[in-house]
Amino acid sequence: MLITVSGPAGSGKSTLAASLAEELGYDHVSGGDIFRDIAAERDLTPLELNKLAEEDDQIDRDLDRRLRSTARDRNNLVLESRLAGWMAGDYADLRVWLDAPLAVRAARIADREEKSAQTAREETEARSASEALRYEEYYGIDIEDLGIYDLVLNTARWGPEGIRSLVTDAVENYDPADDEGKTPVTGVDYDFE
Repeated sequence: MLITVSGPAGSGKSTLAASLAEELGYDHVSGGDIFRDIAAERDLTPLELNKLAEEDDQIDRDLDRRLRSTARDRNNLVLESRLAGWMAGDYADLRVWLDAPLAVRAARIADREEKSAQTAREETEARSASEALRYEEYYGIDIEDLGIYDLVLNTARWGPEGIRSLVTDAVENYDPADDEGKTPVTGVDYDFE
């Protein structure tokens, strides 16, 4: 089974993906892992690559191409990134979207990155707006369209173990014989295929 975990910064993607993969005995691949691999291939630090990515859209596209090929080629995997559900597309067996109110996400990011909640909020809003424009421009993806996801969870309502339990229950109770069809991912321009 290929499970994708997507959502905005501070939503709990990495926390869920790592714990879910461990519980299920699956591999876990994150967009961050792939980004670090790309940086290493270019003899750059992730920060240096991030700065280059602001000017070179091929870096984002390379990351997304690798996410898509990982989804196509692997099984028993939890694939995690903001666009994992979109990039995996119909290769995914279960697509999960995590979110939380902006104030909650900003507080989590502030705690994790040791900055003020206000600074984290401003940076998160700017980053989200920038990413939404790029996703639309590159692939025709409206990141606000959650219709492709099988599960959409507000991580402010449950702790990490509760979120993992909800998703694990969905995986364990999935029966292909009862599946009447997942929502197809359409209208995406995978220009790197």
